[in-house]
Amino acid sequence: MHDDRTLVEARLKRVLEERIRPAVYPESVPLTVTVWTAPGEPVPVAEGLAAPRSPIAVGDAWGAPWSTSWLTVAGTVPGAWAGRTVEALIDLGFDANMPGFQCEGLVYRPDGTPVKGLNPQNQWVRIAAPADGGEPVLLHVEAAANPVILDYHPFLPTELGDRETAGDKPQYRLARMDLAVFDETVWQLVLDLEVLGELMAELPADGARRWELLRAVERALDAIDLQDVNGTAAAARSCLVEVLAAPAAPSAHRIGAIGHAHIDSAWLWPLRETVRKVARTAANMTALLEEEPDFLYTMSQAQQFAWIKEHRPEVYARVKKAVADGRFVPAGGMWVESDTNMPSSEAMARQFVHGKRFFLAEFGIENEEAWLPDTFGFTGGLPQIIRNAGSKWLLTQKISWSQINKFPHHTFLWEGIDGTRIFTHFPPVDTYNCSMKGSEIAHAARNFKDKGVARHSLAPTGWGDGGGGTTREMVGKAARLRDLEGSATVRWQRPAEFFAEAEAEYPSPPVWVGELYLELHRATLTSQARTKQGNRRSENLLREAELWCATAALRTGLAYPYERLDRIWKTVLLHQFHDILPGSSIAWVHREAEATYAGLAAELEELIGAAQQALAGDPAGGRELVFNGAPHGRSAVPAGGAAVAVAGPGDCAVTAREGGGFVLDNGLLRVVVDGDGLVVSAVDAASGREAVAPGARANLLQLHPDFPNMWDAWDVDQFYRNTVTDLVGADEVAVHTEDPAEVAVRVARSFGSSTVTQTLTLRAGSGRLDIDTEVDWHEAEKFLKLAFPLDVHTERYAAETQFGHQFRPTHTNTSWDAAKFEACNHRFVHLAEPGWGVALVTPSTYGHDVTRAVRADDGGTTTTVRFSLLRAPRFPDPRTDQGRHRFRHALVPGAEIGDAVREGYAVGLPERRVTGSAESVRPLVALDQDALVVSAVKLADDGSGDLVVRVYESAGGRARGRLATSFALAAAVPCDLLERPWEGTRGEVVADGDGVRLALRPFELVTLRLTPAR
Repeated sequence: MHDDRTLVEARLKRVLEERIRPAVYPESVPLTVTVWTAPGEPVPVAEGLAAPRSPIAVGDAWGAPWSTSWLTVAGTVPGAWAGRTVEALIDLGFDANMPGFQCEGLVYRPDGTPVKGLNPQNQWVRIAAPADGGEPVLLHVEAAANPVILDYHPFLPTELGDRETAGDKPQYRLARMDLAVFDETVWQLVLDLEVLGELMAELPADGARRWELLRAVERALDAIDLQDVNGTAAAARSCLVEVLAAPAAPSAHRIGAIGHAHIDSAWLWPLRETVRKVARTAANMTALLEEEPDFLYTMSQAQQFAWIKEHRPEVYARVKKAVADGRFVPAGGMWVESDTNMPSSEAMARQFVHGKRFFLAEFGIENEEAWLPDTFGFTGGLPQIIRNAGSKWLLTQKISWSQINKFPHHTFLWEGIDGTRIFTHFPPVDTYNCSMKGSEIAHAARNFKDKGVARHSLAPTGWGDGGGGTTREMVGKAARLRDLEGSATVRWQRPAEFFAEAEAEYPSPPVWVGELYLELHRATLTSQARTKQGNRRSENLLREAELWCATAALRTGLAYPYERLDRIWKTVLLHQFHDILPGSSIAWVHREAEATYAGLAAELEELIGAAQQALAGDPAGGRELVFNGAPHGRSAVPAGGAAVAVAGPGDCAVTAREGGGFVLDNGLLRVVVDGDGLVVSAVDAASGREAVAPGARANLLQLHPDFPNMWDAWDVDQFYRNTVTDLVGADEVAVHTEDPAEVAVRVARSFGSSTVTQTLTLRAGSGRLDIDTEVDWHEAEKFLKLAFPLDVHTERYAAETQFGHQFRPTHTNTSWDAAKFEACNHRFVHLAEPGWGVALVTPSTYGHDVTRAVRADDGGTTTTVRFSLLRAPRFPDPRTDQGRHRFRHALVPGAEIGDAVREGYAVGLPERRVTGSAESVRPLVALDQDALVVSAVKLADDGSGDLVVRVYESAGGRARGRLATSFALAAAVPCDLLERPWEGTRGEVVADGDGVRLALRPFELVTLRLTPAR
């Protein structure tokens, strides 16, 4: 037989496109359309429905960027259509390739009841099935003119990302606005041919099954009269029955499909638009669940459920019913699908606390899976947090985007820094927007790396990122793929059911230890510095607010602000979403975030001030009390307590350096600053050891070009290092000392269109050099780094993460090592040789890199740490980071890991001074072991008056200690993160009078619920 495959395949493509698909709607009549455009932000539904309308026609322009237009479509079902299925086709000017990334709509009935969402892949609204003929049709559409930010030529700078700069030019033109007859037989034929054609293309050319499909398709095409597709569609379908009925091989890969619409809580649209995106998608999915009995749908992010509840209660009622029926499945148990690299220990824990509590309260459901398909890498501290939240599984897909190394497993145990293991799955379909294409299903089966020992994978199915969800076409394809020869099998499956099956079939999966590093999107650790600093400041203020409000509540009876703290936490958690905190959203999002953080800071400062004043007593008392919110004592003030201020110990001296510059000395640390304002020496007096590498200069600002190949705000490509400019020229280097307890040198520089001022400060009694950097940044596509070349020989370094630290190599032995050329730290980076080390600490700089070199003159090793300060990408925000910024860092020579932990907390939690009548404030709790760190002190969320204290081992070793309480203790119970009694603690927790004896394993976390004796 001659090989005519390409001939038949080309025939199928053209006939489908030009004849069969158009015949799905064989008859149509136009609808009448009128419009009203809201003058500003979106209006309530009642206002939009009642507003006066003006005529608009197909082909007319509408929709200035970010505007909302209320369309009314009206018509009458022709009498001749009686007994037939009728749908309205509403095309707002869609591009079929951009669901979720352009204009969208939500359809309402005249009484304001939401019907369904409209997007490029979902333009139909069912009117009648069957129609009586003569029915009036009246629908309203809330149409959002969201502009296209990520266009066919991606990453071009655009001003459309903020309503303040987007202009008022209409973005769209109304396209089809019709009533039409829906021919289900033709629609089913389309799906038959699509599934078989797509499967055929994936099968080997020398296999019999491919040829069976080819001949069946050819027979079906022969059976179609191209001038009467509707009249011959049934005959064509009959030609395909046999090949569609052939069952899959017993060894076929098994795919559990779950309806899904990964909706970014903000990205190329503002938060307010996500509220509407979620409502549109949820309306569509609840309608589809009613029509398709086998279909299941899942949605994560408790925040998004809360938005529907608040803003679209009618849709929420449908969601709650579908959840109760087991068809609409809340997933993940987190407040949002957050970034996991940068949130603090407590913030990461609270993502689960608030998410799981919402699902429990609203639906009576407790999730056992973490659902983070699109998050940009995962820290080694996360498995323990997941387990402490009462969950045990993780799903993500994003690691498949890694540029260099292909991850070796799809199903495995992920082991965190403390030894906790979480059963983890990466869907081999390699997308969280699966559309049931044959190429996707075949790729999942071929790509699955655990063949021979496992055969299950998950496929999140539906349009996502901008929402939309699963379509009826995807459901129809899945039905055909349920048991089809040549294909993996597909069935709708809830995430928990999938994980239970996958875990049962794979009792001894491989283990991956440590962080799941994404070899992409590394620059998200730096982009949008104000957003990142707002997050860290909020985290620190929340720690203090909870600590001092709890202390004041137990000491003075001051009312604890449960509701305010709950609301503030949820706002902070929302802004940790994986396109907000990483800095990859449009300008509008970050402009609003900056204002939000400022408002939260003011509110938290008010709470802290009121609580501390209640503890300090009458301001007329005249005593200045120093409050210490850090977890370690300092300046004779215990952790979590306050004491009357005392004079700082020791003296500081600054002297001129021969050849220019200055020498700063406080008896603990001697720092030499040269005439260019760079640190050429930092000697730890206790050991006599020099921290700065010979011949090198620290505190060196370096400027790189920064134009990645794509994903501007997200990526920094390794070639950026090929070109570097050292900013060594100084406009000023001068002594700048105002406080007798410290000495400081001020350094001013200018470069390009920017200026920078640094203050290097050495304080009495301190072993660290503080560096305050203020930048007025006006560069474009540049990357600013702050470098510290250190005389330390080490193959690895420690970077703080949630509830501990993780080690990374300083070398590039393997491609996996080399790929980590930009990484995340929280408060510190620590490098050490046996017996001596150096810490670099910071309150709000996450991105950094560490490199090593061998010196030619003495053969020693220089290990250089560089903090990433600022970038200037032009997409999606063309003015990213422009303007003034302030950064703080500190160099701590002679630091052990415990010193790094202590100084890291101290630099972000400065002492507070309050005038009052009290002499001191005793801490509620105190630990006698420095390796054990208190990460939170708060009242229990249930209002019982119990005190919740979270403690973790911070040094990476076993630690014993006693948590003493300064109040009579009735009970001490280990709890999970949700403050419920929990037996998952592996270490020793024993009540001991007015305290608790603890013996924790490396990096172990324990939450204690302490009941005061009453």
